[in-house]
Amino acid sequence: MIQDDRRSTVDALWRAQQVAFGSGEYVEQESFVRASEILALAERAGIGPGVRVLDLCCGVAGPGRFVTRELGCVYLGVDASESAIAIAAERARGLPCGFEVGEVPPLPPGRFEVVLLIETMLGFRDKEALLEEAARALPAGGRFAFTLEEGAPLTESERARMPAADTVWLTPLDEMHALLARMDLAVRWEENWSESHAEIAVALTDAYAADSTAIASRIGCRALEELLAAHRLWAEWLAAGRVRKFALVAERPADPIGARDRTELRNGDQDRESDNDRRQRP
Repeated sequence: MIQDDRRSTVDALWRAQQVAFGSGEYVEQESFVRASEILALAERAGIGPGVRVLDLCCGVAGPGRFVTRELGCVYLGVDASESAIAIAAERARGLPCGFEVGEVPPLPPGRFEVVLLIETMLGFRDKEALLEEAARALPAGGRFAFTLEEGAPLTESERARMPAADTVWLTPLDEMHALLARMDLAVRWEENWSESHAEIAVALTDAYAADSTAIASRIGCRALEELLAAHRLWAEWLAAGRVRKFALVAERPADPIGARDRTELRNGDQDRESDNDRRQRP
């Protein structure tokens, strides 16, 4: 369901999402992640007063506004949808939040102590390009905090069943670890949220079905059918272990000297030692 009239979709799904997440766990997120999980990820990433946070693919920025309100960071959200950013800006009044409309990658200029990517890693086919940009935006000691839909790539038959399959790019966990290491990002925290997200996928499916008449009147019958089909598949795959959900925090090393620089320094030391040996010979 790809459209830029985000307001109709947000308004149509709001009531069902509140029911599905339950008391205290709904903060206008457009995903399976609970408010308590968002806060746990943010705290593990070291978000706090004065910390500069860049939230990629923020949508209407429910999680971003929640984190800013709870932890007091300086927040910038970016998303390709103009209508989503308009909603986010309206609802962030009084908070130290900024928003930009833009495709990701590239990332906005500047350095950020934390780069967030909540529930949208799935949409990036070229994850290496994304991680390279995220690493570049982090200073030494900066953290990349994200959720990951983990698993082998979809088969052709699975793609045929999944609506908007061109936005569904699963990644095995060991492959993600390798990509992070290639970008000199060290995993500091990792947690499996599969069981929790399987429960939410079922709860959302049931809530959308129960409110189907009202939802269809706002977004149309076809969009509703695709929404339900996708959520049923996610519920099935998460329950069976076909897909697992992880939360991770990876840190750029505090040592400002990169691997290449260290190698060059070692080579320079060896050259100097060789020169000293030659000078000391009779």
